[in-house]
Amino acid sequence: MAGHSKWANIKRQKARVDAKKGKVFTQISREIIVAARNGLPDPDANFQLRSAIVKAKAAGIPNDNIDRAIAKGSGQGSGDEAQYEAIRYEGYGPSGVAVLIEALTDNRNRTAADLRVAFSKNGGNLGETGCVGWMFEHKGVVILTGEVNEEVLLETSLDLGAESYETIEDEEADTTLTEVLGAFEDLEAMSRGLEASGFTVAQAEPRWIPSNSVDIRDRELAQTLIKLIDALEDLDDVQTVTANFEFSDEIIAEFNA
Repeated sequence: MAGHSKWANIKRQKARVDAKKGKVFTQISREIIVAARNGLPDPDANFQLRSAIVKAKAAGIPNDNIDRAIAKGSGQGSGDEAQYEAIRYEGYGPSGVAVLIEALTDNRNRTAADLRVAFSKNGGNLGETGCVGWMFEHKGVVILTGEVNEEVLLETSLDLGAESYETIEDEEADTTLTEVLGAFEDLEAMSRGLEASGFTVAQAEPRWIPSNSVDIRDRELAQTLIKLIDALEDLDDVQTVTANFEFSDEIIAEFNA
């Protein structure tokens, strides 16, 4: 079972820094609102909502904030709440890197304009729907914490229809993370199955996986790409940003240092 992207290490470190920002609270709160609106307000009966709540607690969002977000999504909040819709945007970064953005917005025009500016200031451009989407596959990823028995994990993952897994030593957080990847449609089954088998599920999330990648070995280009990704992720309406680049081991070592 093959591994995923080396970029995941940098993404995890970025996430811990970003978690200190108010944007993460807003971002996850929107996920909870939309999940509660699209299904039952009961996390036991709504996998999307349960996953968003787990993410919220991991980011340190207070229970009162979580409860208010659920109330808003289920129609129990005030009547003037924004109506968010999920939209996917696509574009190109420097060197033809493909970029896929997921957003939750109450104003499509504003979001598109903000994205266009972020791209243009960082060597890229916002494209038309479908221009790069075909380069990505929608997958489900279950993130496990703690040490795992790889033989048991392999057997369990295969039984659940998983396609690959990768175990990563997260030295900064002093823990081991294991990502199990499978079809998006199997995400809930994989999460429940792994949990039932005794594994500690920290998060279950949909993720876009590139089918091909652009190898980046130039440090200046790598910095430009990171600035672009940061600029996109800093936008209030943006939930996730995925790009199809891979950094060389040398550049990975520099950034991790």
